[in-house]
Amino acid sequence: MFKTMMRRAGKCAVVAAASLMMMSAQAAEPIKIGSFLSVTGPASFLGDPELKTLEMYVEKINEEGGVLGRQLELIHYDDVGNASSARNFASRLIRQDRVDIIVGGSTTGATMAAVPLIQQAQVPFISLAGAVVITNPVKKWVFKTPQTDRMAAERILTDMKGRGITKFGLISGTGGFGSSGRTQTLEVVGQMGMEVLADETYSGSDTDMTAQLTNIRNTKGVEAVLNFGFGQGPAIVTRNYDQLGIKLPFYQSHGVASDSFLELAGSAAEGLRLPASPLLVPDSLPEDDPQKDVVQNYKAEYEARWDSKVSTFGAYAYDGLMLAVRAIENAGSTDPEAVRNALENIKGYVGVTGEFNMSPDDHNGLDPDSFRILEVQNGDWKLIN
Repeated sequence: MFKTMMRRAGKCAVVAAASLMMMSAQAAEPIKIGSFLSVTGPASFLGDPELKTLEMYVEKINEEGGVLGRQLELIHYDDVGNASSARNFASRLIRQDRVDIIVGGSTTGATMAAVPLIQQAQVPFISLAGAVVITNPVKKWVFKTPQTDRMAAERILTDMKGRGITKFGLISGTGGFGSSGRTQTLEVVGQMGMEVLADETYSGSDTDMTAQLTNIRNTKGVEAVLNFGFGQGPAIVTRNYDQLGIKLPFYQSHGVASDSFLELAGSAAEGLRLPASPLLVPDSLPEDDPQKDVVQNYKAEYEARWDSKVSTFGAYAYDGLMLAVRAIENAGSTDPEAVRNALENIKGYVGVTGEFNMSPDDHNGLDPDSFRILEVQNGDWKLIN
């Protein structure tokens, strides 16, 4: 009997040792962060700073000990701004790379192409794109870091009303972001007691928008002009606006909130306003602003590492990664459902973009006031309010 007990004890010890070894091996496995971004192509001004940000902070987090005692592994693909490529890469991240969470999707088109796969696979996904359709209606596994285009429209129109403007002309791109921005503006305008008197559009291949702007200028009663778009289009609109000598107040959307836009538009951008995160004017924030330290630190670290100016698009990636890390830490594991639940319950996370307060009804967690209104003065950004 004694020998039988010893044999059983020995077997238990072997099983326990094997279990410990398996747990140790699992603990040593990296946490896989998947990403598909528009690093090259027409939307590279979005994807390039986003990838640089992810690479930089994954490296930093790993140097500081990782997450839950495990290193992070970034697995990324360049979708070159193509929705079909984004969908294929999302599939690869899920099925072949078996990532724990995805932080990516530079554009609305790329994001929405991947969403059905992500929903089916039940993998937490934090998008870096702006359209309201990404999280409204709420999709169980989908979150996002930029403010929505609807919030941008609300913030711009609020600023217009503060200047006594109630009637304006709208010009927008026909791509995913511009089209959604136009739709949201047209929905919000009536609620705010305002009116769009002229409604013009342009395609991504257009190289001159003089005709559309001339139509707006010749529309009786127009008091200001708003352009909703991203990429080269808004810079062309801005230069054409200046060439036509239009003196009405001019607004752009957050889709061009970067120093690279100022370089493209040149002196023609003087006086225009847009909604943006405080990243472009960190030193203008009051000392008691909760975002000031976060914004200043990100700007300093990014520019020191990459020797290039920071952009609000890279900040979306910073917030996306930090939200992912916080959710994994709060969940205590990489179990998809636990991480998803943790994301949905994040409160009071102060990021570069704003303060995030997620909920089952809100997978963005920001409000319109997280936007600051900036104006171009003397070739640089100036905080207005």
